[in-house]
Amino acid sequence: MRTVYPLVRYREPGKAVDWLVQAFGFEVHELVKGEDGGVRHAELIVGTGMVMTGQGEPGGPGVYIAVGDLDAHHARAAEAGAEITMEPADQPYGSRDYACKDPEGNEWFFGTYRP
Repeated sequence: MRTVYPLVRYREPGKAVDWLVQAFGFEVHELVKGEDGGVRHAELIVGTGMVMTGQGEPGGPGVYIAVGDLDAHHARAAEAGAEITMEPADQPYGSRDYACKDPEGNEWFFGTYRP
């Protein structure tokens, strides 16, 4: 059972959910809309984990997510327009990592390390 749920805030969470699905391969678990039809809260599945998104100002702490094929994941994110801030690189602790920002400036870190 999960006990930690990273939360990433967006000014436009509906657009963000669409982008996260396209760029990172997340799956929508739940989507909560407000009276105006706009997305207020979303729960996205990634592997065995979950990331929640909500409305608010972006730019908080980054999120690290372990992936299987890092290079394929990087290519997908770059193709979707992620701002790559660190190209894929082998790390001294045995992981292969890359970093990027989404369209609203939130930082995302992906790697093969699984603590």
